[in-house]
Amino acid sequence: MGVREATTERERRDLVTHQVMDESRLIRFVAAPDGTVAPDLARKLPGRGLWVAADRASVEAAVKKNLFARAAKAPLKPAGDLADRVESLLARRCLEQLGLARREGVLISGFEKAAAAIRAGRAAWLVEAADGSADGRGKLLGLAKHQPTPPKVCGAFTADDLSLALGLENAIHAVLLEGGRADRWTFEVERLAGFRPLTPPGWRGDTAGAPDGFQDGRGSAP
Repeated sequence: MGVREATTERERRDLVTHQVMDESRLIRFVAAPDGTVAPDLARKLPGRGLWVAADRASVEAAVKKNLFARAAKAPLKPAGDLADRVESLLARRCLEQLGLARREGVLISGFEKAAAAIRAGRAAWLVEAADGSADGRGKLLGLAKHQPTPPKVCGAFTADDLSLALGLENAIHAVLLEGGRADRWTFEVERLAGFRPLTPPGWRGDTAGAPDGFQDGRGSAP
């Protein structure tokens, strides 16, 4: 069973809005032994789960309004930078997924190979270095937008981030092929989208005329 299938089977209540949501839209936290609040992104830590919507504003509100302590009925003291810590952990998980995808042979890197995968309709995600060349990026985005089902786009990581995760030098363009690994990446990266934009604001000029999905904060495609 895939990650997205598994997470749709359970719902939890957001501490901030009290809205019941699917687990895939929430971050689980637990009370740590030292009285702090620990993010449990893998949902494996023991203890009662404290669930907050997967976005920066919600986590910051939960800290500011002391909602973790109220929910746990204990004197918890979450770190003031808890939202930043969650973002960092989510980013790490996303990069780990890309590294696994490359080892499994379902991530294609390099401009020409990425273009070929997009033309073949095999691309689930186009992953572009945030600091890569606007020219190369624009060509791939232009190619992608003409596909019957355009790939989603992520530009949340630098070339150094991608190079380290993939074990490559100067990784700029990559395509994650459709399949189970892409589903797991989607689960992680959609949570990250609540904490940082998946496409930098400066890319809007590169994607003029592209489908709306290339320009929104989550990089989703129609």
